Amino acid sequence: MRVRFAPSPTGALHIGGARTALYNWLMARGQGGTFVLRIEDTDRERSTPANVEQILDALRWLELDFDEGPISQVERAPRHQEVLQDLLDRGLAYRSSATAADVKAFKAEHGADRGFRGEAEAEGAVRLRVPDDAELVVHDVIRGDTTFHSRHLDDPVIARADDTALYNFAVAVDDHDAQITHVVRGEDHLSNTPKQLVVYQAMGAEPPVFAHLPLLHGPDGKKLSKRHGAASVQELRDAGFLPEAVRNYLALLGWGDPDDETLISTDELVERFDITRVQKNPARFDEQKLRWMNGRYVRALPLDELTERLEAHTGRTGLRAAVEISAEKIQTLEDFWPLAGFLFDGPSDDPKAREKWLADGGKEALAAAREALSGADPFDVEHVERALRGVVEARGAKPKDVFQPVRVALAGTTISPGIFESAAVLGRDETLRRIDAALS
Repeated sequence: MRVRFAPSPTGALHIGGARTALYNWLMARGQGGTFVLRIEDTDRERSTPANVEQILDALRWLELDFDEGPISQVERAPRHQEVLQDLLDRGLAYRSSATAADVKAFKAEHGADRGFRGEAEAEGAVRLRVPDDAELVVHDVIRGDTTFHSRHLDDPVIARADDTALYNFAVAVDDHDAQITHVVRGEDHLSNTPKQLVVYQAMGAEPPVFAHLPLLHGPDGKKLSKRHGAASVQELRDAGFLPEAVRNYLALLGWGDPDDETLISTDELVERFDITRVQKNPARFDEQKLRWMNGRYVRALPLDELTERLEAHTGRTGLRAAVEISAEKIQTLEDFWPLAGFLFDGPSDDPKAREKWLADGGKEALAAAREALSGADPFDVEHVERALRGVVEARGAKPKDVFQPVRVALAGTTISPGIFESAAVLGRDETLRRIDAALS
């Protein structure tokens, strides 16, 4: 088995493209095959080195390694021109100066079901001759057979007047030369496939097995876009998602696990993935579900590894103690600093929290808590908790009426890791200093 991922480098790698890359990678790894990366850079304006690097960066982060490539489609221009000249010599392609307006006028005169057939000329773009009366059958392992009749197809332009190849021609030549056995791509390419089949026929080549994946929609059933949240791999990375969680979630978008499991390791995905189990209907990408799954992966990481990832994500060091008391409350790496940053940068400023919990009654409770905490020895979680619960009992108060003023004094807000654990991490001196500041 030889599969390929062939993105156009026109910007950040879209989540749909990432799923296509993942499915190809899983097929190759599961079948002992070869995963080829080809960059389809024939768009001269948008295909920049920076955009190519964005794709490579996304694949590296997802940990989808390729066996061959990256292969530049533009650099294969001599091969494209060789095949092009062969088709011209054999009369299977011809030059034509016909414009889009000419094609539109032809269809208006002859009827919309008639494909455009141009006149051979000495100069102009190169068009491929489509057979006059033929059925072109796309064999698709997801969608079954789809039949197109050649009378509905124009003679497609396959190369510009300067002989630079266009997409439908170049992709067929490149897949054939790379001996690609399975082409797995989005269903938006299905309408292109009949033209590519004509190219294969003209070359006397056997087409690969096709699998056209359903497109991704948002939770509202509309095509996935930025309005649904993150739309690219880089956005997911920057939002603090883990690559292994993203791989797990993307694999399940349209594919059904035989055992109906949700949390599946990458090794298990490699073993279980079967492209024939991909559904035809659009799959819905729901960032909230991904957050839930990511949280499960976060909490499954060993403390040292989670600390290492959080230090890399935040650019801060010495986070281990803070990570230990925060891990159960975060779903992404990005959640950590808003929750625990006060341990390093001081209390945040939440006026509503101060107004609610540091008013007269709250200050009285806070002063009592300060006195109790000053005597906690050693100043660890157990003794901090004992001291604060003692204040609750002595005042006959509800726990929140003591704990929340302390939390606001230490964190500046009502949202933080456990208050006993937070005080222990800050230490006696810093805890008392922050309480004094709040009291004053």
